[in-house]
Amino acid sequence: QVQLVESGGGLVQAGGSLRLSCAASGRTFSGYAMGWFRQAPGKEREFVAAISWSGQVTKYADSVKGRFTISRDNGKNTAYLHMDNLKPEDTAVYYCAADQTTTQSMSIMVYQAEYWGQGTQVTVSS
Repeated sequence: QVQLVESGGGLVQAGGSLRLSCAASGRTFSGYAMGWFRQAPGKEREFVAAISWSGQVTKYADSVKGRFTISRDNGKNTAYLHMDNLKPEDTAVYYCAADQTTTQSMSIMVYQAEYWGQGTQVTVSS
């Protein structure tokens, strides 16, 4: 059974930092891009960041560029999202996803990625 399990969410003050992790299990994710998406209350799910299998190609939403960094450790089957200078508008449930696609394509696969985690809540207080 394939599983993506997110962790690392929580409550943080504006300007603070958090690191989310996404641990994959149940199959090898060789060749899979990994991505992070988020959904705030009353809003549609949106793309945040994606990283290629090699880790050499990354893509970010404009709203998080310069503040968030996506990375992965293929030996641990884990992807990360390091979030700095958090803002109240970053408050959302964050989901990780995996798909055999490019980072560019993953940025528009808001619901269509092959595998999804259950989500982790990030709350940024002002």
